[in-house]
Amino acid sequence: MPAPAPRELADLPYARHLEPWHGALRRDGDHDSVRADGHTFADTDAGSARFTESAFSSVTFTGCRMRRARFNDVWMHTVRWVGTELAESDWLDVEVIASALAGVEAFGAELRRVAFHNCKFDSVNLRTGTLRDVAFVDCLLRDVDFAGATLHDVTFPGSTLDGVRFGKARMRSVDLRGAVALGIADGADALRGATISGGQLLELAPVFAQTLGVTVRDD
Repeated sequence: MPAPAPRELADLPYARHLEPWHGALRRDGDHDSVRADGHTFADTDAGSARFTESAFSSVTFTGCRMRRARFNDVWMHTVRWVGTELAESDWLDVEVIASALAGVEAFGAELRRVAFHNCKFDSVNLRTGTLRDVAFVDCLLRDVDFAGATLHDVTFPGSTLDGVRFGKARMRSVDLRGAVALGIADGADALRGATISGGQLLELAPVFAQTLGVTVRDD
């Protein structure tokens, strides 16, 4: 089943209620029905901040500390997260489009009903996180760490996995068949509970053999 197309800002049910962003990003801040467009937030402590029915477009977060931040019914387009801490953050009903995350610490984060479209992940730490009903659509995941994470109803249609780590992850109803490349650096044994295609099985055969300690020789 094809993934639904990403929504435009005007399609959001709360679009007409959005107010332009004013003020600073702050710790424990409560941001409801705001639209941030073209803003840059750098070296800011916004731990435990809350964002509800809000939209971000062309926004950059650099070196921000957003531990335990909460995003509820939030839309993001062309957002860049660079060297930002999102550990133990909570994401519910979030849509992220054409965005990039690089050097992000998001261990222990909880993502529920989240869709990433055309996003790039580079060296993102999602260790021990929980992902439920999450879709990575046409994304690039390079050096992403899911070690110890719980993945339930997660899909990767059109996505490329490069050097992804799944060590000790727990999977249920994870569908990898739509991924265009499965570059798994660690944790092939954690794919129990995932579904792959026959072609992907052949692609992963060397990884499975190494995990099982099997030596393959043709001479």
